Amino acid sequence: MKTASSTRLLTGVEGLDEILEGGFIPCRAYLVRGGPGCGKTTLGLHFLTAGIQQGEQVLFITLGEPEAQVRQNAQSIGFDLKGVNFLDLSPRPEFFAKIETYDIFSPAEVERVPTTEMIIQSVEKLKPQRVFVDAMTQFRYLATDPFQFHKQVLSFLRFLIEQGATVLFTSESSVQTPDDDLQFISDGVINLTFDPGGRTISVSKFRGSSHRSGCHAMKLTERGIEVFPIIIPEKYIQEYKAGKLSSGVPELDELLSGGLDRGTSTLIIGPAGVGKTSLGLQFMKEAAGRGERSVVYTLGEMVATIIHRGESINIPVRSMIERGTLEVVRVEPLRFSADEFAHMLRHEVEKCETKIVMIDSLAGYRLLLMGQDLVAHLHALGKYLVNMGVTLIIIYEMKNITGEFQISETEISYLADNILFLRYLEIESELRRSIGVLKMRCSDFEKTLREFEITRYGIKVGKPLIGLRGILSGIPHWAKLPGGGNVPAP
Repeated sequence: MKTASSTRLLTGVEGLDEILEGGFIPCRAYLVRGGPGCGKTTLGLHFLTAGIQQGEQVLFITLGEPEAQVRQNAQSIGFDLKGVNFLDLSPRPEFFAKIETYDIFSPAEVERVPTTEMIIQSVEKLKPQRVFVDAMTQFRYLATDPFQFHKQVLSFLRFLIEQGATVLFTSESSVQTPDDDLQFISDGVINLTFDPGGRTISVSKFRGSSHRSGCHAMKLTERGIEVFPIIIPEKYIQEYKAGKLSSGVPELDELLSGGLDRGTSTLIIGPAGVGKTSLGLQFMKEAAGRGERSVVYTLGEMVATIIHRGESINIPVRSMIERGTLEVVRVEPLRFSADEFAHMLRHEVEKCETKIVMIDSLAGYRLLLMGQDLVAHLHALGKYLVNMGVTLIIIYEMKNITGEFQISETEISYLADNILFLRYLEIESELRRSIGVLKMRCSDFEKTLREFEITRYGIKVGKPLIGLRGILSGIPHWAKLPGGGNVPAP
């Protein structure tokens, strides 16, 4: 869980606070870097308004955009800048009209030019706890040489810190003018990126504290910045009572030696239309009877389709949703990132105390990844849910309706604690279904296959199909009796 401390300053972005293990360390200077439109100024607004909410004095020093423009842009994304003090050092129109020049710092360190005096007077008067400087690289164009720029910026940051301020400043770097010197000067570096794969945020430096490494998904919304940290499973551990999750179908529970083990991951595999989703809903129906909450994330079908399907086979999905024991969430794979989906799932588990999660289906989840490593993401997600005592069900659709039986990719089957498979059978020119278990990591299971039916009264599971051979080929035949003839059909 979060390790936020009273000695940290909240950034104003919940996900970033989690990445920074609680927020910024006070009285230090942090660099936010990235290209145009990455959200650097928006992050600064979060930082300052978070200070206002804590009753702190805050100061926005702008060297590029005029104050009026900053306020207008902030208002358009819902920021209330009431209480934010501005020091507007952006160029005035008179500079062009009169062809004037000016300096921020004098080469002689003892000399105080007017602009420097404005900064000093504002800081000494306000005594701000938070200062946001946008953008520090504007000073570079006004310094006489790189050494002078480095020395002036370093002394400027030290002045602010000695006055009791925590400083966040931005840079506008390019190949021609890199900001490596500012990265060395700062106590922490936050990198914002924006490419066709989406927006990300990462922390490459954070003195005096650990932080969560890696590139984390980020969004710019009408509420500002949202950050979705990568899940680190070992950071989330919750004690839970072990036990079996019954399906409510006695024959199915016999096959599973009592049901699915709580806090495990189950892969349900089978061809299209064989009943994979219905089987998962059956476990949720039984959980609802115990007052436990479940959630289905559908990455393919519409919510209305799931509801209709459940109602047609005596699984009261609509009433379960109304009672709050079930939530069916439509996730459009091309609109969400994998980290954003994980954040959504975490909220469901930690805030709503959900006990069963079903992802329908693996093919849709793969689209969320945008080419990223499926196994790594699924491992972290599954391990997190197991650590939280949540039972995970993943639906995987096989391509072949009949023919040689093939399980999913080896890596995915390795991640699952349990593997249930549904199979079409052609028996005497009739298409029928069967169910079996390939793997249960935490308990024993029945090694036979049973007939599986979906009726308007619900799911039915028959007796073991002990007289059939070649079931996994999809075209079974009855075994021959010792004296000739076939084993009678069940």
